[in-house]
Formats: sequence, structure tokens, C-alpha cells
Amino acid sequence: MNKPNSIKDQIIIFIKSLAMGAVNAIPGVSGGTIAMITGIFIRLINSLKSFDMTALRLLIKGKFGEFVTYTDLIFLGNVLLGNLVAIVSLARLFEFLFLQYPIYIWAYFFGLVFASVFFLGKTVTKWNGGNVMAFIIGTAAAIYISIAAPGVENSHFLYLMLCGAIAICCKILPGTSGAFVLLLMGNYHLIMIDAINHVRLEILAPFILGAVVGIVPFSHGLSWLLKRFYNTTIALLTGFILGSLPTLWPWKEEIKEVFVRGGEAKSVTTGFVWDLPQMNHEFFIAALWCALGIITIYGIEWLAKKVSSKI
Repeated sequence: MNKPNSIKDQIIIFIKSLAMGAVNAIPGVSGGTIAMITGIFIRLINSLKSFDMTALRLLIKGKFGEFVTYTDLIFLGNVLLGNLVAIVSLARLFEFLFLQYPIYIWAYFFGLVFASVFFLGKTVTKWNGGNVMAFIIGTAAAIYISIAAPGVENSHFLYLMLCGAIAICCKILPGTSGAFVLLLMGNYHLIMIDAINHVRLEILAPFILGAVVGIVPFSHGLSWLLKRFYNTTIALLTGFILGSLPTLWPWKEEIKEVFVRGGEAKSVTTGFVWDLPQMNHEFFIAALWCALGIITIYGIEWLAKKVSSKI
């Protein structure tokens, strides 16, 4: 049974979706983590997987009201709108912040994700051997992704579709960042910065098409896992979140290489060198931003509890 769709409920969902979209634009941070913490993750997965043959039959027969109810389309549209508004409106802001204050913004998101490990992990009702192993596997997998070398930028239509399919799944999956996967695939700057800021439809269209094609089968698989192996799946996702922390470490330097494509030289990030911080004023300011990130998650958790009975 679908949840209420009152104006107040939808405003709350829209605000949560803005938070999802905001963090989805950052390499290493997962909007799915925010969805999980704020209590809309399972509803989102159920809505996405409802686009099946039953939904198609309702649409073909012109039963649009039943189609909207069956797919929870009002909720899903609200979530998509909130994500889109956040990504488009914050693309330039994040570009400025990463250029001018990289350590501080990375510190904020490090605290944000670090705190989310605790809140997601405590939803596992039983930590047996299998769940602990799933947590370790998730952590190891995310660490591997974090240290993997990024690829080279590629604007081929089919590759952009593949980027869209993989990124949308990672955007929803807690602990795996769609933006960081785009970084590993070499297309983060092309899609999340260049294409969005300059409305390059030849880049955005295949990317969005791939996302639409990829999300429905993925949501079916994830829903099946959550229904049958809830604790193990959540333990695995918690490990993903923990293992993604090296990507967010504020004190790191990018390793860049210059590639020539079509006669044009492009500088591409191919790895990171992690450093220890120096005990100076920059460190203490970064520590405050990290603490603010932790406080933000506590605030989101508190708000989620306040409205959980209404959504």
C-alpha cells in the first residue's frame, strides 16, 4: 500500500530529495545513504520496481489513475525533481568550493559519511557471522573502488549510456557514489560539470537514457535482497559506506595526466596521494567542518524520527 501524498508529506519528501541530489553531485558521497537515513530508501526502491508488466497494462488500457497509484508516481516524481533541482543548482557552487576550499568541503563530507556508518549499521538487528562477513566484504570492495585509477574521458554514445546505467544504480545504492564511479570511468567532469553547466544535450541524452534503462532491473534485484536478506544486505551497504571514506579524506593530492583527444589536451585525474594533516589553523577549521558534517547527520536522523509516522 502506498504512503500518503498530502502536500505536507510531499514537501518533506522534496526536502529530503534535495539533500539526496546535493550529495549525489559529490564524488565519493551517496545519495542512497541520505535516502536510507531519512527513511525513503525502501519506498523509492519499491516505486522503481513497480514499473513492470502490470504497470504497462494499466498504461496501455488508459487507466492512468491506477497507474499513478500502482507505481507511486507522485512520490517518485517528487524525488526525481528534488534531485534534479539540487544537482543543477549546486553544480557551479560545488565547482567553486572544490576550487577555493577543497579541504574544508571534503572534511564536511567526510564527517557526514562517517556518521552515517553508525546510523545505518545500527539498523541491522542481528550481527551474526554472515552479516559481519558481508560488512567486511562491502568495506573491502569500496576501498578497492576508492583507490582504483580513474579512466579516460569518453564521449561515445554507448559509453555514455553505460555511465548512466552504472551511475544511477550507484546513486541509489547506499555507500557507493555515482559521481565517484563517473570519476573512475573518466566522465565525471564531462557529465557532472561541463554537460550540466552548458546544457550539452548530446552528452546528457544518452546518459539519461542509460539511467532509465538500468534502474528498473537493478531496483528489482535490490528489493528482492532487502526482502529476503535484509540484515545481510544492510551490513553489506554499511561496509560500502565505511570503505568509501578514503575517497573523502581531505588531505590528498590528485595525480593528473594529460591526454590528447581530437587534437585537444585534457587533464584527467588518475589517482590520489593521501597525506597526514599538519597541526595548523587549516586543520582545526577542517575539524570543525568535519564535526558539522557529523552534526548534520544527527540532525537528519532526528528529523527523520520526527516525521517517520507521517511519510
